[in-house]
Amino acid sequence: MLQDFGNIGLLLAVALVFPLMALVTAFFIRPKNPGVEKSLPYECGVDTVGETWIQFRASYFLYALVFVAFDIETVFLYLWAIKFQQLGVFAFVEMFIFLSILLVGLGYAWRKGALEWK
Repeated sequence: MLQDFGNIGLLLAVALVFPLMALVTAFFIRPKNPGVEKSLPYECGVDTVGETWIQFRASYFLYALVFVAFDIETVFLYLWAIKFQQLGVFAFVEMFIFLSILLVGLGYAWRKGALEWK
């Protein structure tokens, strides 16, 4: 049984070691004393005027989260549609339940005003 999961363990080890090696390498080769010019904020070549910390409304983030949820739904629908004939009635019922849950979520977001751009 251990041999069956050896490839997964190797993949996990590479997935953990590779980013750590990249971070350690970047730490050692970075410039230690950046000049004053490097410490200045850069924003399209123009110095900022006034307060640079802006508070965004939470509705922007809710709008983005709803978009991501329905974007991922589209991926599931596409894969389901490709294999629809091989899956049968059970998969059709499962997809109906999946879409029903998402429609309930869409209705909830709509009633809460998460889809209104203010």
